[in-house]
Amino acid sequence: MPSKIISKRKNYLLHNMNSKVTIYIEEKKQWSLELRVLRKILLELPLVEEIKWGVPAYTFNKENIIGIAAFKEYCGLWFHQGVFLEDPYKVLYNAQEGKTKALRQWRFKSLAEINENWVKEYALEAIENAKSGRKIKRSKEVKPLNLPKELLKAFSKDDDLEKAFETFTLSKKRQFVDYINEAKRESTKQKRLEQIILLIKKGEGLYDKYK
Repeated sequence: MPSKIISKRKNYLLHNMNSKVTIYIEEKKQWSLELRVLRKILLELPLVEEIKWGVPAYTFNKENIIGIAAFKEYCGLWFHQGVFLEDPYKVLYNAQEGKTKALRQWRFKSLAEINENWVKEYALEAIENAKSGRKIKRSKEVKPLNLPKELLKAFSKDDDLEKAFETFTLSKKRQFVDYINEAKRESTKQKRLEQIILLIKKGEGLYDKYK
């Protein structure tokens, strides 16, 4: 490939990189290599790179198309309207059967599992589906906020903490609540509670540092 073409391609990728996504990837040391590869693939497509819900998000005409994220045992992609994908290689699945309607995940446990051509194929199909308006609209029914007992106990001891919590939007309250409720061990719940108390008192959301 001629050097000028290589140079233009690098400049294009750099121009479309979101610095907050770079920070996210650098922090996920266990999966940083895999995330960089997935990011490179997606940046070569007509997608806009952003940060939403604290993780990298890729949009087309302001529509959410794909997200990437790292977890303890894997990293992966999720397609916001993945239910409409053909899935010829049978790599997608619904992480919450009976609850999730549109979202589909694709998990990777090693760099070797990432097939660039397959990822592009699925991503391009997702873009075409967005162009044609294929989507399942989210229900307008508001999910109740299930405050964990740990947070309620903290409120009972500190009125100012509860007042500060009430100043947040419903989505940010839910992020705090889910962060504690998703922990399985009591020790982890307490550790997370201590973290969010500091953020609440400072008036900062759980993922504000990524915005």
